[in-house]
Amino acid sequence: MKTIEVVAGIICDGAWRTAGTKVLATQRGYGDYKDYWEFPGGKMESGETSEQALVRELKEELAVDVLVGDFVCTVEYDYPAFHVTMHCYLCTIAGGKAPELLEHEASRWLSQAELRTVDWLPADLQVVEALESR
Repeated sequence: MKTIEVVAGIICDGAWRTAGTKVLATQRGYGDYKDYWEFPGGKMESGETSEQALVRELKEELAVDVLVGDFVCTVEYDYPAFHVTMHCYLCTIAGGKAPELLEHEASRWLSQAELRTVDWLPADLQVVEALESR
């Protein structure tokens, strides 16, 4: 089975677990998992660190510069056609610019209580579980 190594940004509008802090969820607009929700990010390129890949991917997908914060978890998940290894980090947007949806069909800022109100991709649901246990 093919393995894909990716990064995901848990973009927060404040410090995680601080009252009122929300995280950005994005909805896929293409492919087998169209309409499922995910934490934005993408494939790592050869020679990149996880943090470098995350900065690049979030700039490409959302046109934002991010500050990469704490590592949250690495998820290993078997989809029917591939295995994904996903490295997940808390992030904040630098400069206050609002994300632009360049690859997704929708986005939502979710409070901690709202994390389970969207239909997450299975690997991303494991990230939600890791966030809930922090």
